[in-house]
Amino acid sequence: MSMVRYSVVDVFTDRPFTGNPLAIVFDAQELAGEQMQAIAREFNLSETIFVLPPTTGEATYRVRIFTPGTELPFAGHPSVGCAVTLLRAGLVKGPDVVQECGAGLLPIRIDEVHGTATVTGGRPTIGPELDPGPLLASIGLTGADFAGPAPRQAGCGLEFTFLSVTDEAVGRVRLQRPVDNLSVLHWDAQRRAAHARVLVPEVGVAEDPATGSAAMGLGVWLVGSGLLPGDGLSEYHIDQGSEMHRPSALHCTITASGGSAVSATVGGHVVPIASGEMTVPPFVG
Repeated sequence: MSMVRYSVVDVFTDRPFTGNPLAIVFDAQELAGEQMQAIAREFNLSETIFVLPPTTGEATYRVRIFTPGTELPFAGHPSVGCAVTLLRAGLVKGPDVVQECGAGLLPIRIDEVHGTATVTGGRPTIGPELDPGPLLASIGLTGADFAGPAPRQAGCGLEFTFLSVTDEAVGRVRLQRPVDNLSVLHWDAQRRAAHARVLVPEVGVAEDPATGSAAMGLGVWLVGSGLLPGDGLSEYHIDQGSEMHRPSALHCTITASGGSAVSATVGGHVVPIASGEMTVPPFVG
């Protein structure tokens, strides 16, 4: 195997050169993990997704997802972008597919006409309340910028810490010291919309322009913090990436029961950008 085929798409946007770019590598079953990591470093996008045959009859296909620095069990924008691209290429049949990944078997619904997909995340998790002070200091903000409720970790297969600040403060975020999966946001309760920035420097991405996994985790945090209803289905929206000149729109739902989140989805548009072939990096075993 000397070459692999790939496509590049922009995810969570309906316009090219906005949203979150994604590289998709097809027929990756002969690649070792270190070769996948080398390819992800070469693309140097927030994530690169590799398509593999499934290992179970319940799955339509299997994927592995890499940032420039590490492998992830799950990520939202690769899941959405890959599903739409596979359908457009005639490699899967829609509208419903099941993606096998490190976080398990995740259902995805694809709308071929509109070029969108919606992925359902894994089991929601949420942690205890955290002190906002150290988090604010790590991004150059102070207690005057804090909007509450208390920050907590939450996720649906990949956890993030959610820190609520004023809308003006979101634009002033400047990383001062290392943080791990931090979503800084302003919540507009009337619009049920968030203005968010997501910092993930420990996986080799200083800031992500659109983060589907964090978008679903936000819903878990919103329910756990009493900002969305504790029963039934709620919709909410996230604007992200404008500070990076990559404006992105993420459309989400959260389903809750008895005051706790039980499932979450995130969806958006996918715009094709490029395709080609890449040399396979050497394997060093």
